[in-house]
Amino acid sequence: MSIEKKGFVLSTEATCDMAPEYYLQNQINLLGMTYTINGKEYEEASEGSLSSEEFYRQVRAGAMPKTAQVPVDRAAQSFEKLVQEGYDILHISFSSALSGTYQACTIAANDLMEKYPGSVIRVVDSLCASMGQGLLLNYAVGLKKQGLSLYELADRLEADKLHFCHNFTVDDLNHLHRGGRVSKLTAVLGTALGIKPLLHVDNEGRLINVSKTRGRKQSLEWLVDRMAERIGGYQNDVVYISHGDCLEDAKYVAELVKKRFGIKKIVIGNIGPVIGSHSGPGTVALFFMGETRDI
Repeated sequence: MSIEKKGFVLSTEATCDMAPEYYLQNQINLLGMTYTINGKEYEEASEGSLSSEEFYRQVRAGAMPKTAQVPVDRAAQSFEKLVQEGYDILHISFSSALSGTYQACTIAANDLMEKYPGSVIRVVDSLCASMGQGLLLNYAVGLKKQGLSLYELADRLEADKLHFCHNFTVDDLNHLHRGGRVSKLTAVLGTALGIKPLLHVDNEGRLINVSKTRGRKQSLEWLVDRMAERIGGYQNDVVYISHGDCLEDAKYVAELVKKRFGIKKIVIGNIGPVIGSHSGPGTVALFFMGETRDI
């Protein structure tokens, strides 16, 4: 079957934690991801999904949410619709170290390229999460507007993705314990002593505990200190901050960034239910481009 080519589209998953209008304005193909809370299953970024506020209200009330990766058939269905319309696809996927979604999307892409000879579906493992993945997506949007081809753009993302730095802190160690990031003893003692873990996403796309501090204000200020250590010569036109239902803390970090680096454009967004199921309420994350992610 001959299909007239119309160019390529950018595609990603709801784990980017970007505002809904961003995907619409930039014509992004979006794959939802499912989560279950209080016995009900929802698909993030779809009609009927819980608002961030309601999701975190239920978590604070004791709900234990669970998440699931994008299945191969769902990725294939989304990709196939675009291929049939004549588009090639560049899909930017959630870190392979945190989910099987990248693998599922890769399988779907390979199956469809075999089914539709001449079609191109390139899947990039972002090694990113939350609005760090969103920042990489925004970088891709900018490069696409500059006229880069699908192949050129994919190669740039592969070359540059480890310069997208993720640093975050959480308010409740118990959520990290559930995700296997800290031991039960650490969670219990740390919570009792007011210990706040300081974490980042490493070069393999994993969540790594870097250090810890006592007190919320110190943990938020660490995010900005860490940025100063990692930013190097990179000029950030925009910085992203995501939060788990703690907007005032996110605004505090934004003001520190503005004062320290003179960056005027800072986008603050909610950590959605899929990421928030593992990080919990009170998480604040700072994303920017820098010289290195290394500890």
